[in-house]
Amino acid sequence: MVVPDTSRETLEEASIDKCTCSGVCKRKTDFDNLVEKIRLALGPSAGIDSDEANCEHLINLMRRYVSKESEWSRYAFVDTGRNYTRNFVDHGNGRANLLVLVWNPGKGSLIHDHADSHCIMKVLKGSLVETLFDMPGSDDEARPLKHKNFTIYAENEVTYISNKIGLHKISNDDPDEIAVSLHLYTPPWREGEKTGCYCFAPTTGKKTLVNMSNYYSVHGKKN
Repeated sequence: MVVPDTSRETLEEASIDKCTCSGVCKRKTDFDNLVEKIRLALGPSAGIDSDEANCEHLINLMRRYVSKESEWSRYAFVDTGRNYTRNFVDHGNGRANLLVLVWNPGKGSLIHDHADSHCIMKVLKGSLVETLFDMPGSDDEARPLKHKNFTIYAENEVTYISNKIGLHKISNDDPDEIAVSLHLYTPPWREGEKTGCYCFAPTTGKKTLVNMSNYYSVHGKKN
């Protein structure tokens, strides 16, 4: 999307790619470094909607990470009784929610918006299908949602969406294998309206508020 800011990346590498020592020196993984780079990019008082943060820079950070299952598997909980699990990784200095989602074979999300947050998604394993829809009108008349397009994202590919783009749903169309994705939402879900997003009925456009404050696991521990 944009040419990486080499000088900025060099500073981040110098400040992050080092050993964390507590008796025994254990080098951080590339995934750990990605989480810290996202924190640095967001800053102490920023979100993607702030002038202090660069959306394209955050997208590039996620693109440059090469997925290694051993680095993020502690967050990837599978529950065959659900379409997918939402697993909390980090709060991005209180300015974002970083989640790992695990999608069961042949399952997906409902059509939904993003509650005025920006969402960056990276596929960590398998492939996912994104189906886009136009945002429905403000009137109360029931009408089918208008389909825009769909895109298949393979492992390590990244996409971005906000309410300005429209609605979407994500699905794992593989009949046998799970898929795993990393999602960055900023500003984060907060108390009040920000705790949820709206899901939409495809045939009528009717919307329903869904609570998004509950996670299947937090920091690698199942709730």
